[in-house]
Amino acid sequence: MAGARRLLPGFARRLLCHNSFAFLRLLDKLRLVTLPLALVFYEDLIPGSQLVNRLQDSKYRVQVVPKLDELFDCAAHAGPMLIFADLAPRSRDVCAVIRKLRNESSTAHLPVIAFADDGDDALQAAGRAAGATLVVADSVILTHLSQFIEQALQIE
Repeated sequence: MAGARRLLPGFARRLLCHNSFAFLRLLDKLRLVTLPLALVFYEDLIPGSQLVNRLQDSKYRVQVVPKLDELFDCAAHAGPMLIFADLAPRSRDVCAVIRKLRNESSTAHLPVIAFADDGDDALQAAGRAAGATLVVADSVILTHLSQFIEQALQIE
């Protein structure tokens, strides 16, 4: 390609360079579309924002769902591979949304990794009862993230 550039007149050379940059930008956009999508709902900045960064570093496209009311609709329409949900929000009952995800045929197959405080055994048990694929302590979710993802994605 470099040899062909030398043979072209200036205008054609600039057009080829411009188009190759446009082509590379298009490839970058397509690459983003092909990355698996993870939905993340959190209220606590730690570990929520760190989880988002770690997922992006692991080559996931991440969509943060800022409102719990939007989590089901995003899951039904965005086509995520995984859902991460903070079980301890101050505003609503996340377990009810997890139950709704499990009961709807369009979202029942989606793995849900829920996380809660270490000492909150009742909340962790409620997450399991609601149908979360995994319920983990927020203190270890970042350390063992790849293992949790692998476990959640296993086909039973």
